[in-house]
Amino acid sequence: MTATLLSCGINSDKSILFQQSRVSQHVELCWVLGSLTTMARLGHLPQFKEKSARLKEVPLGIFIYPVLQAADILLYKGTHVPVGEDQLQHLQLAQHLARTFNNRFGETFPVPKAIIGEDSIGRLKSLRDPLKKMSKSDADPRSRIELTDSSEAILDKCKKAITDFTSAVTFDPRERPGIANLITIHSMLSGINPEDICKENAHLDTGKYKLVVAKVVEDKLSPIREKIRDLMSRPQHLEDVLEEGAEKASSIAELTWQEVKTKIGFKLS
Repeated sequence: MTATLLSCGINSDKSILFQQSRVSQHVELCWVLGSLTTMARLGHLPQFKEKSARLKEVPLGIFIYPVLQAADILLYKGTHVPVGEDQLQHLQLAQHLARTFNNRFGETFPVPKAIIGEDSIGRLKSLRDPLKKMSKSDADPRSRIELTDSSEAILDKCKKAITDFTSAVTFDPRERPGIANLITIHSMLSGINPEDICKENAHLDTGKYKLVVAKVVEDKLSPIREKIRDLMSRPQHLEDVLEEGAEKASSIAELTWQEVKTKIGFKLS
């Protein structure tokens, strides 16, 4: 993950990159925030419903994970959070917890606001089922394109992407979600809007257009893939980045945690 983030352009000199498990204040604040919400509220969150439906016994970690996410945000007094549509309710929980804590113990946390992308790119769809989101947890690896996929794998996944029986290349997310998903991917990676993509490829059927998408994806991901390989060959560098990030994050987190402890009565002011 660290190699991937750095390869995608995250600058560790400008952004604090660290492992959550190295900063203990995350779980400490999670415990406090967990005392301010209810089981009923957590049980209604969509991701819990989705994941628990597939499990015979649901681990506590899955149930309270949204509270830990809220702690991740509030510990650093985050004001704006980029989220996908499927995470919006989790951010709303963080907003609720910030307000609840502030009302009960005094102004402490800013209420974070969501940053959501344009509607057409808010959620990429599965290549195998365009009515579902593209997800790394999908059991079918053909449903998604991974940053480390080989050029052969990218081509194969694009060629086998589920579309429909209409051969024209048109952008209609509601009626033609499969081909619209490929056009969205093309648009995101090329910067060309969907309408112009349709005009440029009007002479192609969907089968041949899939090859165009595969090339666009490969051209974009190839340099990222090479950077990942290079960084993975230098594990000490990755460890150094994480260690430095953890030190920076801990210094910020500790200030917030001490403030929280004072306000809730865990320590004398």
